[in-house]
Amino acid sequence: MKVDKYVSWMAALRMISGSIEIAAALIMLRLNQVDKALAVNSGLALVGPTVLILTTAVGLTGMAQELSWGKLGWIGAGVACLLYGILKK
Repeated sequence: MKVDKYVSWMAALRMISGSIEIAAALIMLRLNQVDKALAVNSGLALVGPTVLILTTAVGLTGMAQELSWGKLGWIGAGVACLLYGILKK
């Protein structure tokens, strides 16, 4: 079975993201202080949206020739709404 290169990149990004999340959890346990654990957790706030953007970009790159400009626009609008919701204070 041959795996599509875009799918393997997307999966690799998600595995890296998951590894970062697990490492952060272990660091929090090792620090054993709420204030320091909260600081580590705040750092993770950058990882999630970044991985979302990168994974979506890789997926869209792989599908770009199959989608119309209108569909790509709707996908971009959806991602923008997600990021707005995540990053809005």
